[in-house]
Amino acid sequence: MPATELQHLPRRAVVGLSIGHGGMSVLVNLIAILLVFFYLPPASAELPPRVTDRTFFAVLNAIVLVAAAGRLTDAITDPLIAVFSDRSEHRRGRRIPFMTIGAVPAAVATALIFVPPVSRVSGWNIIWLLGIQIVLYVALTAYVTPAFSLVADLGRTPAERLDLATWTSVAWAIGIVVAASTPFLAAVLAAAGLTPIQSWQGAVVIVCVIAGVTMMVPTFTIDEPALSRSSPSATPLRASLRLVLRNEFFRYYLAADFAYFFGLAIIQTGLLYYVTVLLELDEAMTAPLLLLMVIVALVLYPAVNRLAKRLNGKRLVIGAFGVASADFLGIVFLGHYPLPNWLQAVFLIIIFSVPFAILSVLPQWILTDIAEHASETTGTATAAMFFAARTFMQKIGQTVGVVCFALLTSFGRDVGNDLGIRLSGLAGVVLYFTAAMLFRNFDEERLQRELAALTGRRN
Repeated sequence: MPATELQHLPRRAVVGLSIGHGGMSVLVNLIAILLVFFYLPPASAELPPRVTDRTFFAVLNAIVLVAAAGRLTDAITDPLIAVFSDRSEHRRGRRIPFMTIGAVPAAVATALIFVPPVSRVSGWNIIWLLGIQIVLYVALTAYVTPAFSLVADLGRTPAERLDLATWTSVAWAIGIVVAASTPFLAAVLAAAGLTPIQSWQGAVVIVCVIAGVTMMVPTFTIDEPALSRSSPSATPLRASLRLVLRNEFFRYYLAADFAYFFGLAIIQTGLLYYVTVLLELDEAMTAPLLLLMVIVALVLYPAVNRLAKRLNGKRLVIGAFGVASADFLGIVFLGHYPLPNWLQAVFLIIIFSVPFAILSVLPQWILTDIAEHASETTGTATAAMFFAARTFMQKIGQTVGVVCFALLTSFGRDVGNDLGIRLSGLAGVVLYFTAAMLFRNFDEERLQRELAALTGRRN
């Protein structure tokens, strides 16, 4: 049945797309949580360092340079895959074929990142990281950009796109828990008799297999030609980029979104350090803490969905940035509050659950409306290019967050010498306050008013 004749999306498509988003969340967050910890572990961990922590130009170290270099690939692949996807006339649709190609290679490359060729500090490990990262980010981009674009392609109304954004965000949150369960799985494998290195690598492989399988689910549950509202675009790459980057609504959105993912990467990368260094708790605590965050977020998602339909989404986003900024300030003093250390960790995570619930849903929904507005005003279906620009800045934000955290570890990353870890909290405060100020310039009311007029719908 053609998409225009369907009143609602089939549940099979909603569930399938959400499961795929959960799978890609596992890979993205596994890298964010473990990369620095695995290659530059604190002294309290039972892992040997794999790359040198020697600094270059006073502050740069090897893991910083490697993480930054890996993302340079996205400067080329994100817009290319976006325009190829937008213009695709494949019989299975514009998005599904790319997702089919990218899923398994992305999962395999993620696992290989944690299997360096040398079990000690070595330049060969740096070369290995650089090479595997290129494969990873090409494959991940081939999946992520089309997967996000499907939210805009399949949703017929703002409310339906909000519901899709909510369910895919629920799955993304669950993916974070799966990624964060890696230390727990490693502890289980170590208890079974594996060495520390074998247990960590075995845990990573298990998690990556789960991710690869779930990422394939949308490829056989979504009949894209029957369900998608959009058709192939004939707009060339350069013209598509101009349309996207000149969009006045998108510019403020993109700046705030970049700051959000920058800060999120800091707290994800730093969590193992906050737990083991600042609070001196066992590293296995990270999984239950992130599980707690997701449970609280899941409780809040229905309220976020309802409030966004009734109130101004912009205000909710700005408020979320404010709460996140206050939570980052709390990181600076972790371990010094007159509370048990485990309770400090619980409070930190519960508070962050509020902005996480809001910012994991509303920005994606807002972007689908921006893309819809652009399509209606220009007559060009370039949804993938909007999401490519967003995912590119998301990846850059995450990478810069990892780089920032790794830089700060140069000022201390061990118990009793933890200045660098505490400074990451101040970095988050500045980032989220800046994001709130930037997003104040986003004119959501005009966007919704013009979109309703263009499509003949009332909000």
